[in-house]
Amino acid sequence: MTFCLIALLTISSVRADLIGHGGMIRAIHMSSDGRYVLTGSFDYSAIIWDFGEQREIGRLDGHDGPVTSAHFVNGGERALTASDDKTVILWNVKKRKAIYRLTGHTHKVMSVVSTLDGTHAASGDWDGNVIIWDLVTGLALRTINVGVPVNSVVFLGDTDHLAIGGHDNLIRIYDSLSGRHLGQLEGHLMAITQLSSSRDGTRLLSASIDGSIRLWDMDGFIQIMKLEGHDKQVFAVNFINGETTAISAGRDGTIIHWDLKTGRKLRQILAHKSIIWAVTTSPDGRFALTAGLDETAKVWHLDSGDQIGKELETTHEPKPWLDSDHPGAEIYKKCARCHAFRADLIQRSGPHLENLFGRPVGGVEGYHYSNALIGKSFLWNDETIFELFDKGPDVFLPGTKMPIQKVTQSSELLQLIDYLKELTTAAN
Repeated sequence: MTFCLIALLTISSVRADLIGHGGMIRAIHMSSDGRYVLTGSFDYSAIIWDFGEQREIGRLDGHDGPVTSAHFVNGGERALTASDDKTVILWNVKKRKAIYRLTGHTHKVMSVVSTLDGTHAASGDWDGNVIIWDLVTGLALRTINVGVPVNSVVFLGDTDHLAIGGHDNLIRIYDSLSGRHLGQLEGHLMAITQLSSSRDGTRLLSASIDGSIRLWDMDGFIQIMKLEGHDKQVFAVNFINGETTAISAGRDGTIIHWDLKTGRKLRQILAHKSIIWAVTTSPDGRFALTAGLDETAKVWHLDSGDQIGKELETTHEPKPWLDSDHPGAEIYKKCARCHAFRADLIQRSGPHLENLFGRPVGGVEGYHYSNALIGKSFLWNDETIFELFDKGPDVFLPGTKMPIQKVTQSSELLQLIDYLKELTTAAN
């Protein structure tokens, strides 16, 4: 159970990164329920993060080389990682143990992805080999050699068709079951870095060293749109929920949110000071997560462009909840990550909570609220705070910067509200 009140905003003093890797982060993926994030790094490990708390909850150690690709399988109970050590590992996420070590590649494996139903996977290496795996048995079913080093593989929707991008400018399409070559997409001028398929498999996005993103019609194998906006090479691209927009990132350290109907930029954010290797989005499309050369991963609210932060580490400020016997004080510790309980304390990523009860929503002067709160007219009180965490912020305030968070036990929520009332109205 994890929660912060109202809305989040990055300020310069907040440490708002997923910090824990000891090398650049090459891969990032989010579970389908929006609860967990998986990152893969050149420190040879993958880390599982709690998205709501931006906290490390587990580490997958098993490779003997940098992790180049990381992917939750199906619902997120399993995960795949690929590495320079020429192997792919299928993991039990909860137990943090390897189910299978998939061997057969003869060069570094740069990409691994599973089918939507989680029964099969495909991985590509720099010897030009793409291996199709049975994830039930751990056996290799077929090897396809495309003749060039492979950077990215993706299944087209829930079909058996596979798109492959590598060190030349072609995107090759294969039937993964028969190994038959179905055609290719031509348009990029240089190497393909990443591919992303729409859920129905009818459209494909591609990113390239040539600095462009292309949108393809997979029924006719034709280019629909060319998107240009990055100053340098583009290393990552993904469809966003609804698939009318997309996100891209690259060498220039920026992420761009694209409208795929018009080709227009919806927002551009300088997310890292150097290369962004990978980008993913939350299932509801509200958040983008970036992974960089700087050994950090970051979370961004796309509607506002704000970075989503975590608690500012302080030791000198009063923390009365640590000494309180109130049952709600223990629950409040999570709120303290993102909110100062008084206006005169160092402000964290969310608005302060002083005089919260009776305060109009969006009522802290100078705080940059998300559009979800602008124009709302209710007051924060017992009923509205209960409803916020009973329904979840994403339901109570659609579009809010708060991750999907709920307090499922009514008794605990009532205890929290009672303690909030005591803490934010007393002279502490």
